[in-house]
Amino acid sequence: MFRYQILIEYVGTNFRGWQIQTKGKTIQGYIQDRISKLLKEKIILFGAGRLDKGVHALEQSAHFVCKKKIENSNKLVKSLNHFLNKEMISIIKIKKKGNDFHARFSARMRIYKYIIINRTGKPVIDQNRAWHIIKKLDLKIMKKAAKKLVGTKDFSTFRASSCRAKSPIKTMKSVKIKSRNNKIEIEFQSQSFLQQQVRSMVGCLKYVGEKKWSLKKFKFIMNSRKRILCAPPAPPEGLYLAKVIY
Repeated sequence: MFRYQILIEYVGTNFRGWQIQTKGKTIQGYIQDRISKLLKEKIILFGAGRLDKGVHALEQSAHFVCKKKIENSNKLVKSLNHFLNKEMISIIKIKKKGNDFHARFSARMRIYKYIIINRTGKPVIDQNRAWHIIKKLDLKIMKKAAKKLVGTKDFSTFRASSCRAKSPIKTMKSVKIKSRNNKIEIEFQSQSFLQQQVRSMVGCLKYVGEKKWSLKKFKFIMNSRKRILCAPPAPPEGLYLAKVIY
């Protein structure tokens, strides 16, 4: 048996998320089906993260095991992309890995980015690829709030009720906010995340940036560990899985 890592870029707008479901088109299902047909055997794809409906990936990582060695990975990439590109999916690279590699469990760090377009005019180029917020956001105070998210904490406030993680305690390595030409990018780095954690944190940072919440209230709600106090999660279209580090 041979094990391969696959790096994937995709626009998640027209999919029901990464993970295979009983109904609807998913990224995992679509790629898995194509690889199975090309390799002429049943392939199961394991992803590094379960991205929600509408979320995008700059470099999702996954792996699969097959019976025959892939002699020409570049040829397979081209063959896959012939079918996948029209669905806004692109295979970046396929790499041979050892049997101890697992796309999800071997990951040391996951990097997510959230994009906000902060201007009056509705975005056209970035439609369905960013959160359009008209009201001017105070980046200075948002950066102060972001620093309070860094460290090992109980993130229950930002955890979806359907989250199946064993523990709400996670270690946030960094949260960085930068802006250029009315485009705000918020980057989160952690080994793992709770379901809807990033979108929930962005929703709360937005409330701080709009002056709906003070820094004191933001800290209180974060420490309350009460999901009911959390701001509405940011929409999925602004979220990107940027990179998985092993």
